[in-house]
Amino acid sequence: MLIAGFPAGAWGTNCYLVAPAAGEECVIIDPGHQAAAGVEEAVRKHRLKPVAVVLTHGHIDHVASVVPVCGAHGVPAWIHPEDRYMMSDPEKALGRSIGMPLMGELTVGEPDDVRELADGARLELAGLEFSVAHAPGHTKGSVTFRMPETRDGSDIPPVLFSGDLLFAGSIGRTDLPGGDMAEMLDSLARVCLPLDDSTVVLSGHGPQTTIGQERATNPYLRQVADGQGAPQQAPRRGM
Repeated sequence: MLIAGFPAGAWGTNCYLVAPAAGEECVIIDPGHQAAAGVEEAVRKHRLKPVAVVLTHGHIDHVASVVPVCGAHGVPAWIHPEDRYMMSDPEKALGRSIGMPLMGELTVGEPDDVRELADGARLELAGLEFSVAHAPGHTKGSVTFRMPETRDGSDIPPVLFSGDLLFAGSIGRTDLPGGDMAEMLDSLARVCLPLDDSTVVLSGHGPQTTIGQERATNPYLRQVADGQGAPQQAPRRGM
């Protein structure tokens, strides 16, 4: 399996291209602010053919390049229905203090083909399987995408694309419209805690980690695992 990732734009949002191997079809995850050029570079470098864009949530730092990327390759975008409005109205999702300064330089709106994600769905795209888990807390429509362990001799562990639910050492902020700490804690307990320690976590911001590492060291995940709740104010990381 091939996973090519890079941080893009003003918020350093991680965009990922996932394919069975170089030279094959791929799925693009979270093409955010100024990500289009990086997507095209990765497509050329690895000789990939995009077949879909999938979105962990609707904040502009994760979706700002959806329209040009989908348009360039003629592919659909998948997003949870509760976050769909954010593609056309990012200020409503962020509040004016964050949204206003950048609106003039961002492409907003929906691509021609938008499809909606549902909790528990299994997407079969580019010869890969993605399990969708609704994980509100950062936004009402946040989701994660999980890929199972490969058993083709390559011994690739399971992978969780966590969006802004779980970061290395931290979690997503809950102070923006639609954010909710109680929902965040429930999502961490329901979506992350049951996963195997070997699961590789590729998040929306920052370096990769594993569920085992976060179970042992992440103060939010540790307190949720111990049934103690967690600090009531999440850090303001990313958007």
